[in-house]
Amino acid sequence: MSQQSSPRGTFLKVADAVKARIATDPDMTELPSLAEVMRDHEVSRGVALRAFGVLRQEGVAEPVPGERWRVVRAGARVDRRPLHERIADIITAEALEVGEAFPSASTLADRFGVSRPTVTKALEKLEAAGVLAGGGQGRARTVRAVPMREERS
Repeated sequence: MSQQSSPRGTFLKVADAVKARIATDPDMTELPSLAEVMRDHEVSRGVALRAFGVLRQEGVAEPVPGERWRVVRAGARVDRRPLHERIADIITAEALEVGEAFPSASTLADRFGVSRPTVTKALEKLEAAGVLAGGGQGRARTVRAVPMREERS
């Protein structure tokens, strides 16, 4: 967007540009970051946030705590459970036994596409619930108990 254009309605133009990008890329699962939108369209943070708000209102995207905004596509299934529940599923999905090493925070951050501090918070919840045993710096976390479906609900 040029600096000379009217700020009124600029967020709608940005929202339309992002929607067009989503429409042309069927593999797109996350919106560009707020910083990318600000840079690419030469707009302020407030304008970019309003554009994201329009996308949310129209059902094109939704915010995800601790992650980037997610693209919402008709008919697509998205796991909307909290991160600690999705991480706990690794124990049953990979048939981990009590006492086995659990994947590192870095590995989980890459796997779920979130930051390490976000994963650390989720792992701390699992430690508090007694599912994982904390390892401390340089030591691997281990499985303390196999979670039951009822325990996580």
